[in-house]
Amino acid sequence: MGDRRIHYGWIVVLTGLLVAIGAHGFGRMSYTLILPAMKDGLQFDYTQLGLLATGNFVGYLVMAFIGGILAARFGTRIVIAMALILMGITMILTGMAHTFGFAFSMRLLTGLGNGAAYVPAMALGSAWFAISRRGFATGIVAGGIGGGTMIAGLVVPVILGVYGAEGWRFAWYYLGGGVLVIAGIAGLLIRSQPEEKGLRQVGASGDAAASASGAAQTSALQWSTIYRRRAVWYLGVVYMMYGLSYPIYMTFFAAYLCKEMGMSAAEAGGLWALVGGLSIFCGVIWGGLSDKLGRARGAALVYLLLAAAYGIFALAQFKEGFYLSSVIFGLTAWSIPTIMAATAGDYVGPRLAPAGLGFITLFFGIGQAVGPAVGGYLADSTGSFFWSFLLACGIALVGAGLSLGLKPTPAAQ
Repeated sequence: MGDRRIHYGWIVVLTGLLVAIGAHGFGRMSYTLILPAMKDGLQFDYTQLGLLATGNFVGYLVMAFIGGILAARFGTRIVIAMALILMGITMILTGMAHTFGFAFSMRLLTGLGNGAAYVPAMALGSAWFAISRRGFATGIVAGGIGGGTMIAGLVVPVILGVYGAEGWRFAWYYLGGGVLVIAGIAGLLIRSQPEEKGLRQVGASGDAAASASGAAQTSALQWSTIYRRRAVWYLGVVYMMYGLSYPIYMTFFAAYLCKEMGMSAAEAGGLWALVGGLSIFCGVIWGGLSDKLGRARGAALVYLLLAAAYGIFALAQFKEGFYLSSVIFGLTAWSIPTIMAATAGDYVGPRLAPAGLGFITLFFGIGQAVGPAVGGYLADSTGSFFWSFLLACGIALVGAGLSLGLKPTPAAQ
């Protein structure tokens, strides 16, 4: 029956990729490139600019857990579509900001939409794919972060150049409009479970699919499965190290290159586009490797490479060093969320996967809320981003050590 047809699960995860492009690529990663122009246009210091990023991450933190629960209860499609609509509107309003308070409020609301859209999207792989292909499928969705980052890296510098001093406002207008278009596509194509289309999970045999479905429905009544597992709490702590470290690098990437190292906005945008282009497939690659090597070893290796990227950026203050750091970061950037999403699905089952991922994202979100503010404060107080990036390097090394303590998932055992 339809062996030659494309399974609808692939359409779902490709739509999830598009959601990630809008939610993370446009809604968050673009801020890296818009930040220097916003600094000049609004006369903010780095502490305030770091706090704008923190506001976005706080919103993400709040809705990551709630959005996961809503998606598990009411369906992924409507939650993602409504969240993207909120994002698109508040991104456009960010472009109209004249005060810190208004800009902070809009970034906070954008973060709310980001968490409610991205976390359920990352859980689509667990719902539609059997465990043997779950990391790979989740990696496809995560590829949207790199795709959106690359698009932002190519488009934002052009917009800034065309519109001059007010270019940062128009960047938010265009990116917000793009997110609204993606909201419509997601509302049309996403389905929460294979059963909605009369299908089984991709890669699941008939008996396995029936067993998994029955187990999922049973576990749907046992929400304590999520917060009573010590391994899930530990997974959250591992994820927190990523949340603490990568936003420092990401938020101040262009500001460091343009304001401290003397690069042009176009050259910094080109480097950020390189990061995005390389990172498109990093989730697929590392998610697939974690299926074979184990989640613990996969996560530890990624953390070590991220630490190298942050350390090189701080220490090698010349163009070749910046390119090397960008390449390493691009090849590993969004691998930790992929591995964490797959592991959460392994622990709590397909139906509870959005809520499980939302729970560990609380830890991740706390890290994200703290990281940019601390990084901005260090830059203001020392006059350099050196210590900010070195701090990110140290935190990533801690993440590598903690990753090795992850227990094999129940499914693996």
